[in-house]
Amino acid sequence: MAAAIPSKMGDVASTTEHVDTAEFPSVDNSNSLAPGSAYRIKTERSLVRKLDAKMFLLVIIYILNYIDRSNASAARLQGFQSDLNLTDTDFATVTSILFAGFILFQVPSNMIMNRIGRPSIYLPSCMIAWGLISTLTGVVNNYSGAVACRFFIGLIEAAFSPGSFFLLSAWYTKKELSLRVAIFYCGNLISNAFGSLMAAGILARMEGVLGHRAWRWLFFIEGAITMAVAIIAIFILPDFPHNTTRHFSVDEMRVAQLRMREDTGEVDVDSSEEKWYHGAKLAFSDWKMYLLAISQTAMIAGTSFSTYFPSLTKTLGYGTTQTLLLSAPPWIFSCIVALANTWHADRVGERYMHHAWPLALGIVGFIMALATKPTDIGARYTSLFFMTASYAGYIIMFPWMAASFPRPPAKRAVVLSFVNAASQLGAIAGSYMWPSSYGPSFRKSFGITTAMYGLTIILNFVFRQTLVAANKKLASGEAVAFEDHSDLAKLDKQLDSVAGPSAGHVEIAKREFRYML
Repeated sequence: MAAAIPSKMGDVASTTEHVDTAEFPSVDNSNSLAPGSAYRIKTERSLVRKLDAKMFLLVIIYILNYIDRSNASAARLQGFQSDLNLTDTDFATVTSILFAGFILFQVPSNMIMNRIGRPSIYLPSCMIAWGLISTLTGVVNNYSGAVACRFFIGLIEAAFSPGSFFLLSAWYTKKELSLRVAIFYCGNLISNAFGSLMAAGILARMEGVLGHRAWRWLFFIEGAITMAVAIIAIFILPDFPHNTTRHFSVDEMRVAQLRMREDTGEVDVDSSEEKWYHGAKLAFSDWKMYLLAISQTAMIAGTSFSTYFPSLTKTLGYGTTQTLLLSAPPWIFSCIVALANTWHADRVGERYMHHAWPLALGIVGFIMALATKPTDIGARYTSLFFMTASYAGYIIMFPWMAASFPRPPAKRAVVLSFVNAASQLGAIAGSYMWPSSYGPSFRKSFGITTAMYGLTIILNFVFRQTLVAANKKLASGEAVAFEDHSDLAKLDKQLDSVAGPSAGHVEIAKREFRYML
């Protein structure tokens, strides 16, 4: 639904209200918000600095999110599986059941968050809930208890990733988004390193403390940290550009909305003329979404090595503590590669090749692991670096999706959440790709991941070519990028009242809009 543009800091309408037709007060030329004006440049820089500072909290949350999601793998090294009398199949189910809940709630969650318009409350509330359940995992004593806890963790964690991607895409332009998503996703990559270091410390020092096994303390401590950070997040995270009321000046709020409109030629709000389910209808009738869902599913299956990374590192022949410490450097390397790759992708305005080459490097890593023995420590450890670097290709897909389905926001919210949810089928399949019986070489597992990455590269090339065809139609005038609505036109007029010359600039942006390839 569309929302009113605030004419002063306290005048903010919820996302469910109709557009307020009141005009912005006139702005003198010395404070012009037109593109290129000195005041606009200064205001925009201030806005982006504040945004970057606030959004960095999402990196910390993502670290905790992934640690809470994957700590069962580290706990397995210190008795989690044996104490609960779990077979390899039981443990794989405990790991994979999380993704069942993860899949079920992602689309409804993003629709809810878009509808209520308060991610600053919604996301931290979900975080408190999954932190509590993660803590309670430390008291389970049987298979059914572990399965129940993991299912509900996945159900509630489903809100975070697609919700965060949607929030980032509401504030950053397509030339800024890839790097910000990479910084955000580095929380995931760092969690593999930081989580291993944290697990090493807890598992080494907490055994028997207050009569509890060390793996139970792993869940207790990490869950408590998650809940504490969630409370802080309520006071830091922003809402959407049209309804955030704290920490930004009036002009920064106006610029936030202007620049998103100028990015594509249309305001980034939903029309009140459409039903609440209109975005879902648009998304589910667009076949490109299903193509991306299949390619992302294959890619997630290929990245399943990350869940069992401590087990893969242990094939080098070291003890538990050394294994967890050796697991960290490859993930730090992957962060460096991801940041460099997305920075360059934003700089040159290209997506597909920046997606394909890291996956190709990952395939090289899989083949190295296939061709070497666990005793070939140097080559085997190097292959782990190549595998983790492939995440740079995975990361680039989220800003590419957001730029390929930019308006209306309700459609973008559904596409991001549906593709992310559907792709978790790959995570479920991946949970069964690394049984102990395949070790220590895991050749069958590496063969499957190689095939999955190859399929992903091919499918995303098909997606790129569909965008090439769409751009040709836009250039020839055969197609238009977005729908027109009278209430959105009123928002345009309100923004024009403070931006002045930007009106013509926006019309040019709308006519010249092209999908990023």
